[in-house]
Amino acid sequence: MEFKSLKNIETSFKQIRLFGIVFLVLCAGITSYSVWNAYSFAEAQRQRIYVLDGGKSLMLALSQDLSQNRPVEAREHVKRFHELFFTLSPDKKAIESNINRALFLVDKSAFKYYQDMAEKGYYNRIVSGNINQIVQVDSIACNFDVYPYTAVTYARQMILRQSNMTERSLITRCNLINSVRSDNNPHGFTMEKFEIVENRDIRVTER
Repeated sequence: MEFKSLKNIETSFKQIRLFGIVFLVLCAGITSYSVWNAYSFAEAQRQRIYVLDGGKSLMLALSQDLSQNRPVEAREHVKRFHELFFTLSPDKKAIESNINRALFLVDKSAFKYYQDMAEKGYYNRIVSGNINQIVQVDSIACNFDVYPYTAVTYARQMILRQSNMTERSLITRCNLINSVRSDNNPHGFTMEKFEIVENRDIRVTER
């Protein structure tokens, strides 16, 4: 009888110990889940930006990782430069305005091209001949594996005269470095070592 009681006590102790271990495992699991859930919630809140609109209403804006948008911004930066630098109208002030805006996006390498064309009377011929020049960017190949990034632009120039239209192939190359964003440079890039690789006539169409 005494042996049976001792056996029951030992069995009960084992059961209590098993229940204790199970309880501790459950507590550890619940604690780990709570910590992970709290961390995930905190990370989600960091992606939200709350903006006061005149102190009256609370608007919610979502922030994104800058690295996700950099390739898109780089291509848009290069495209914008080409549109400003190579799109010309027979208006001296419009030409100067576009060129000045384009030069905010690039270093002095592009200014040398502008200076050279100005000295050769290229812009004067645009104005005196009532010529319109339009650029169409076909594609921009950017390499983001190595910094500074490289960009090669493939575009076409349409030179519109009263008698004909000349289509030209335009290929340029440059390096891209990160810079400070501003009103004049909203994408935060600067083009370096800008180079015109190809600029030749493809076809001439009579009008």
